[in-house]
Amino acid sequence: MIGAVQKVLTSSNLAAVAQNTTQSVTIETTLKSIGRPGFILIDNDIDSDTKQYAAAKEFLYQATCLAVYLWLIVPVFKKGGFKLAKDKIFKNTNGFEHFKNVSEYLHYRKLADNPSINNRQATLSKELITSKNKVSDKYNATLLAELKKENPEKFAYVKGAVELSNIIGSVLGLAVLAPQVSHAFIHPALRFLGLEDKNKKAQNQEKNQQQLDTKV
Repeated sequence: MIGAVQKVLTSSNLAAVAQNTTQSVTIETTLKSIGRPGFILIDNDIDSDTKQYAAAKEFLYQATCLAVYLWLIVPVFKKGGFKLAKDKIFKNTNGFEHFKNVSEYLHYRKLADNPSINNRQATLSKELITSKNKVSDKYNATLLAELKKENPEKFAYVKGAVELSNIIGSVLGLAVLAPQVSHAFIHPALRFLGLEDKNKKAQNQEKNQQQLDTKV
């Protein structure tokens, strides 16, 4: 079972998808928050008050989903996925023992991905001077030695665990959590903007007009 999970986490296909998950969701949601309200506003078959209400509602929905995703879902699932993998799934797997949390690994991975040994060492030297915590507190001797190599170890299992948790968080968060938060926020916001009353007025006028048309 563990072997199968390891293969999934180190899959190049998973890495290709996961590396772009956050960016893809952010770009898509941003475009929706602009495009959908825009199309509503240019629809000449809808009266002005209804258009303003519908466009504002759509914008608030997409914007709230994006905010929840970036500020809550992504950080929580990244940290949770790392901790679960380190403490349970890959408890005895080489790599996780070098890092206390996901931030340390991501920082190390960024350095390890740098193809220039000189650039890596220059960055480490700068951190020794400017960082509140010494590099030696973040990286043990093994990691510091790896960063001096031409091709440092990048700990694929650790990266795979972070990437997989990010994908799961994107799916579950956007499908379940973000919509719930959005719906709880949208109507109070619309009432604050005065658009809720305008929409009800427009609906009543449309209803009255339909009743008149029926009588005629």
